[in-house]
Amino acid sequence: MKNQVVIVTGGSKGYGAGIAAVLKGQGAKVWITGRDEVALVAAAQRLGVGSVVADVASGSDWDRVFETVLAAEGRVDVLVNNAGAAISIKPLAGQSDEDIARSIAVNLTGSLLGCKRAAAVMKGQGSGTIINVSSVCQKYAWPGWSVYSAAKAGLAQASKSLYCELRESGVRVTTLIPSWGATEFTSTTDDLVEAPSNDPAVRAQCTKPEELGEVVAHICNTPPHLEVLEYTVVPMVQEIMPL
Repeated sequence: MKNQVVIVTGGSKGYGAGIAAVLKGQGAKVWITGRDEVALVAAAQRLGVGSVVADVASGSDWDRVFETVLAAEGRVDVLVNNAGAAISIKPLAGQSDEDIARSIAVNLTGSLLGCKRAAAVMKGQGSGTIINVSSVCQKYAWPGWSVYSAAKAGLAQASKSLYCELRESGVRVTTLIPSWGATEFTSTTDDLVEAPSNDPAVRAQCTKPEELGEVVAHICNTPPHLEVLEYTVVPMVQEIMPL
């Protein structure tokens, strides 16, 4: 990863901060994005990385991210579309129209906007890696996760299609599929849906941000002539027996 230029969205906390820390530690030139300027700047200073305040659901914000990074570094080697949010995890009939639209925007549209810009840059370079962070919700079904699951399943399918579009240009696209993580992600879930337990003994066995960062580094360090289409990470403490 030495001197590789990396953009990590949602980098101020959770998985994003863990990914940024690991890649920075391996010598990458890392830039993180996020909507909360105070949290983003604090994380960037702590990690020793660059930062751009941006909402992934905004095309103009994405333009500013790429303009800033390209002006500073001259290229983009890796895009990690990590930003995502539970928004409203509850039965579909109880969700507002606004929450449904926002969930799709943050968990699907935002990544596609980033992929569009990264694809143009990386195709011109003749190399690059795009990692779209999805969820096991794309594979399985739980009550309350319908909108989020639809967004993540859409992202996974879009990733496959994008790989087909970019393969001959030497650009790789991977769908990273994590499950329970030791992060703040599920704070918006209600009591009717399955989410990681707050029991410290259980959370200690969930995927930690830096552990997912190691997975991202492994994908990036795969020989450039090989493609990792999907990479699923599930903590053994979680029993998965849904539809």
